[in-house]
Amino acid sequence: MEGRVPELQGRRVLVVGFARSGLASTNLLLRKDAKVTVTDLRLQEAFQGQIEGLAGPVQMVFGRHQQQDFMEADLIVTSPGVPSRQGLLQQAAEAGIPIWSEVELAYRFLKGSFIGVTGTNGKTTTTALTGALFERAGVSHAVAGNIGTPLTGLVDQGSDDRVFIVELSSFQLETIQSFRCSIALVLNLTPDHLDRHQSFEQYVQAKRRILLNQTAEDFAVLNADDPNSKAMGEHCAARVFLFSERQSLHEGVSVEEGQIWIRWEGSEYLVMPVEEIRMPGRHNLQNVLAAVASGFLKGLDPILMAQVFRDFAGVEHRLEQIGSRAGVRFYNDSKATNVEAAARALEALEGPLIVIMGGRDKGADFGQVKHLMKDKVKLLVLLGEARSKIRGALQDRVETLDARDMAEAVALASDGAQPGDTVLLAPACASFDMFDDFEHRGRAFKEAVAQMGLEERA
Repeated sequence: MEGRVPELQGRRVLVVGFARSGLASTNLLLRKDAKVTVTDLRLQEAFQGQIEGLAGPVQMVFGRHQQQDFMEADLIVTSPGVPSRQGLLQQAAEAGIPIWSEVELAYRFLKGSFIGVTGTNGKTTTTALTGALFERAGVSHAVAGNIGTPLTGLVDQGSDDRVFIVELSSFQLETIQSFRCSIALVLNLTPDHLDRHQSFEQYVQAKRRILLNQTAEDFAVLNADDPNSKAMGEHCAARVFLFSERQSLHEGVSVEEGQIWIRWEGSEYLVMPVEEIRMPGRHNLQNVLAAVASGFLKGLDPILMAQVFRDFAGVEHRLEQIGSRAGVRFYNDSKATNVEAAARALEALEGPLIVIMGGRDKGADFGQVKHLMKDKVKLLVLLGEARSKIRGALQDRVETLDARDMAEAVALASDGAQPGDTVLLAPACASFDMFDDFEHRGRAFKEAVAQMGLEERA
């Protein structure tokens, strides 16, 4: 199994987790003539679509995990939703069995260079923005990873001149070994996924792995305004390239007197005025700065990049304006799966706000948004498993109502709204208590809003 391109013919490979990335991994393994077993704790009925999409015969174990499948494997490939500390995985690791993430498997076979994007918030928007830059520049590229398209599904599209822009979660980075980014972006780091990582320090260590295999030929793009991101530059082999919204940088990308500047190796380039960026919010300005850095390091023209930022309206489920009804605007930020992301959405929009919040708690401190409640939020509609915890943290600052499902949440929010108000879905939680993923949750919100009849669509 040594070397970047492993020989998998006839090898026993166990794929743990059979969602979207599990299917893509399985099909790649089948094309490499591996003997594949798929295992998932969910029942087979949940995977009919995936089973129909298989490229060949596999052994399938649903509703349970079997120790022998783990201990007899030559290689184990995990999906992002599978904790690396899962008991059978730990046993396999102790027995010396290689355990790779889906991203690591793809990297072993994929020709091209990689721009990796990680951080607590802004990954999806920054990845999409960077993809838009390369699209406008006519550079051969693909956008993949946590943003929706598994990297293993793109192996046949690889070439030496192709750039893969990959959104990477801490889950995907936990079990990389050889995966290397020519440009690695670490946007910001605040507590998240503490239900899976045992501490914030372990979460940061998982994120730090994006720099693991970089060399002096590569770049680490770090946020000078985020102490945890900036600190990663102290112990990495790559060249550090900073971006900052708040401070002038001798080298890097920064904002000065309302203008975005690039400075590097004695030269400087004006990109654009901040006010011309189409997406609202300071957090989106930070995403733009990170995307500017990656584009500049790949040789893109600053004037071309500015054109993209003037046109780019955002990505689905990320502060997405749905439309308006009776003078009330509706925004979908289902991708706000942690408290920090929800806070950024609250700060980006003008009040009065009616906020739909709740879902599966990830060990969050909902009190972090208290300061935004009293003056800006007039009503908080709560749903999902975290209702009681959120109510306990915020009810002394804002009126709260409980909803049984998304349709009722939208109805309660709409009933409480007046012309000039904004209804915002900003869950601050994971979606898995009621929905398949954040996209499913966002679609449910949009469908519930649409059923009321929008007067103006975004």
